[in-house]
Amino acid sequence: MDSIFIRHPIPPVYREDSRILILGSFPSVKSREAMFFYGHPQNRFWRVVAAVFQEEVPMTVQDRRQFLIRNRIAAWDVIASCRIKGSSDASISDVTVNDLRPILEASSIRQIYVNGKTAEKMYKTYTEPVTGRACICLPSTSPANAAWSYERLVEAWRTIRDE
Repeated sequence: MDSIFIRHPIPPVYREDSRILILGSFPSVKSREAMFFYGHPQNRFWRVVAAVFQEEVPMTVQDRRQFLIRNRIAAWDVIASCRIKGSSDASISDVTVNDLRPILEASSIRQIYVNGKTAEKMYKTYTEPVTGRACICLPSTSPANAAWSYERLVEAWRTIRDE
């Protein structure tokens, strides 16, 4: 499979009262098809954050958007466009990043979290120098991160609840 150039198709989710910002690297093929974050059924993001906030797992895009808003979570991705093979973070090249300033200026973000090492690397390389704001890296909820069990992920992600 050859890499293709893709622009990020999903708008950010945030409101004025958003307190934390969770950034992925770039949406997977399934997320791009669903036009919402963490759309792959094997990605554990929605199960993990629902457990952290002691809520039912949101299943539809509308329910997921409402979950984020209700829990004052802003969500987007670090990368605005790139070359990528399928959903492989390892294949990402020719990166441009999203401008986070509109979110940071319009909301009450206290802490920025990144979902996994690729998002952390891209954030620290391209975004942190612009925003001057550090991020906290949480273990990836991707099914590719098989080293982390669901239970370990929930425990690590509990930190978002404290913000």
